[in-house]
Amino acid sequence: MDNLTLFGLIAVSLMLITYALESRSHWYVLAFAVSCALGSTYGFLQGAWPFGVVEAIWALVALKRWASTPR
Repeated sequence: MDNLTLFGLIAVSLMLITYALESRSHWYVLAFAVSCALGSTYGFLQGAWPFGVVEAIWALVALKRWASTPR
């Protein structure tokens, strides 16, 4: 497994974990947004730009949700 694949595995795993924990704290929503940005970075680095674009959009949606979540 090369470093890029490992980075992608970690990013997608973090997305799954933080998405599952979102209801526990607004900080998990922010962590989900960050992990989506990491997934987007992975997509662009891998050359799968459609994946990178979709993940970037998810990151923005999650960031907006975090900003509107009551503290």
